[in-house]
Amino acid sequence: MTTYDVVPSVTDRDAEELWPVYDAVFGDQVDEGTWRNRVWDRHAARAGFRLARAHDESPDGERHLVGFGYGYTGERGQWWTDRAAEVLDAGTAERWLGGHFELVSIGVLPEVRGRGIGAALLRLLTDRVPHDRWVLMTTADADGPARHLYATEGWEVIGPGVEDEQVIMGRRRRP
Repeated sequence: MTTYDVVPSVTDRDAEELWPVYDAVFGDQVDEGTWRNRVWDRHAARAGFRLARAHDESPDGERHLVGFGYGYTGERGQWWTDRAAEVLDAGTAERWLGGHFELVSIGVLPEVRGRGIGAALLRLLTDRVPHDRWVLMTTADADGPARHLYATEGWEVIGPGVEDEQVIMGRRRRP
């Protein structure tokens, strides 16, 4: 059985639990210390931070993290928001960036994909966020599972990504 939770702040223990899943899903060729210092600790300290987690329970009662998603309030002056403003046309950047919910990543272990965990994490992560605009960067592969997940949940491509083979997607909160 998969259980879910959402937390607005994290501890070192949370980061230690998250790292093996992050590494298995994204494999950025960085070590845990580099990931913590360059990415995680900065992101976790940002306003509006939210972490959604999915745990499976083993037959012996142990809970194991099998997926996660997180984001925070994106603002001008932050690295990704400023890079996105450079690649989007001025009108799109003005409408979408600054004070938006910035979905950084959703990761689900390969062995449990196809069970709806990614969609559940996405919904939990964005449920009750106060932001009316949600923005994320994803791969350009229109047939890939990430693009399919976001499109199914009402996200649309709003422009090119900050790197080749990426696009920026956005969604407005439904009333």
